[in-house]
Amino acid sequence: MELDQLTQNAISLLKSLIEKQSFSSEEENTALLIEGWFNEYKMSFKRTKNNVWATNKFFDDSKPTILLNSHHDTVKPNSAYTNNPFEAIVKEGKLYGLGSNDAGGCLVSLIATFTHFYAKENLKYNLVIVASAEEESSGPNGLNSMLAIIPKIDVAIVGEPTLMNLAIAEKGLVVFDAVVKGTPSHAAHPNNDNSIYNTISVLQWFKDFKFDKTSDALGDVKMTVTQIAAGSQHNVVPAHVDLVIDVRVNDAYTNQEIAAILQEKAPCKITPRSLRLNSSSISKNHDLVKAGISMGRETYGSPTLSDQSVLTCQSLKLGPGDSTRSHSADEFIYINEIEEGIEIYVELLNRVIIK
Repeated sequence: MELDQLTQNAISLLKSLIEKQSFSSEEENTALLIEGWFNEYKMSFKRTKNNVWATNKFFDDSKPTILLNSHHDTVKPNSAYTNNPFEAIVKEGKLYGLGSNDAGGCLVSLIATFTHFYAKENLKYNLVIVASAEEESSGPNGLNSMLAIIPKIDVAIVGEPTLMNLAIAEKGLVVFDAVVKGTPSHAAHPNNDNSIYNTISVLQWFKDFKFDKTSDALGDVKMTVTQIAAGSQHNVVPAHVDLVIDVRVNDAYTNQEIAAILQEKAPCKITPRSLRLNSSSISKNHDLVKAGISMGRETYGSPTLSDQSVLTCQSLKLGPGDSTRSHSADEFIYINEIEEGIEIYVELLNRVIIK
């Protein structure tokens, strides 16, 4: 099939995806739509829970493998929507709808790209595609659950909105729970160990603390106190104050190193919730990156988290759309961004996997 027709069909698929609710862990109906695409193009595929995946027709175990991945779950629409979030509306070159930009445009562009290469013989690399679930919630049944099921992968292209520039690194995430302790008492009595007052210096410490190592692609580790909770009665000084700290980790540290540093140095008890959402990167000397640069695409480091965080191989974040539109009211993607996305994906892979 001509690439132009494949592109138009991909845009039609995105419209259908928008009009099916697919909150994280509730992606059954969008998985069925994706199955329908594979059936229509007579491509063999498998479905594991709400993850739909396939390998190219002439998969060869002796060759390295590229993963193409994006997700079909969405966040819930925020209250500021003026459009129906589940209606695909095209206006002034924009396709509106929940999940259009994050990451439906990327997903259908990668599906179309995979379809283009599916039956080609004598490729340098195998291709595996995973249309994954539960990305927005970092749930247990998303891409992370597929890594033991799909063939071993050597490098990945993760479809997230990057304006089709090359995100060659991505910050990881560790969320910490911290506790500032004090002495509980009646508010009417003297208390020099008030947990809330004790929190003032602790908050200042978190505000001022800097990690030593920086990254060319990702800059500094960013640590932010995002939640605070204490007390239940106006006349009782609470025994403790609970804090939540969001730490965005550059590729100069592992999550385990960040946790060790904070547990040693923080002026309060601090506990990581999970250490599995790691930073990720790909060498500038990798063929995918060199091909993208030769096509005029810029490189940068991404501050936002994606399914790259669960991969252990090198990975490149690349996709149509703009990350600043993600999770916004009246989310949209430009139609021509999808058209350009498919064109760039195909040309990029042409330069890397065609002998």
